[in-house]
Amino acid sequence: MTRVPFPTMKYPLIAILRGLKPEETEAAISALVEAEFTAIEIPLNSPDPFRSIEIAVKTAPANCLIGAGTVLTKDQVERLEQAGGRLFVSPNVDVDVIAHAASKGMVTMPGVFTPTEALAAAAAGATGLKFFPASVLGASGISAIRAVLPTDLEIAAVGGVSEANFAEYAKIGIKSFGLGSSIYKIGMSAAEIGDRARITTKAYDAVYGTSGYGASA
Repeated sequence: MTRVPFPTMKYPLIAILRGLKPEETEAAISALVEAEFTAIEIPLNSPDPFRSIEIAVKTAPANCLIGAGTVLTKDQVERLEQAGGRLFVSPNVDVDVIAHAASKGMVTMPGVFTPTEALAAAAAGATGLKFFPASVLGASGISAIRAVLPTDLEIAAVGGVSEANFAEYAKIGIKSFGLGSSIYKIGMSAAEIGDRARITTKAYDAVYGTSGYGASA
């Protein structure tokens, strides 16, 4: 299967808004876009997530990659497509679900922890891999597994990652990250989200410089 490419973006950072409510979505998305975040994930164990995704898609510019996390079934992929989402993130490797999302042109980032999972996801046509929890594997663990993977896969570190450890992952060539509690926690205001996002992009600039952003694969 042809792999849907990971889009080039100034900051290849996915903001994970777990627990976001629909009534908070427009302001939160606007704050993130203003801070130059262009990839946003709303996990499906959030309140009324598909409604929030619809709002996010309408609020964000067309170049933004909006979608869902914790996607587990083909039915959820169908609902994600109906909501206008283009980003599929899962905590696991279900090859049928990944292939279904890929067939719809979605950017697919399933969660992996082992070489077996990583290679299975790659064979299913995943755009890239979400190494989770990255805090357990560490940069060295991800680097070791990455050595056996197709070079066109996008590799993201997720779980226990924040601006504080970008430099650790930069040493092994990882540029993409999924950021949860360091960007958003339940109850956080849009202003606070924006502040956290700007702190994060400033830290990213400090580690990676101000040019040459985009997919790491």
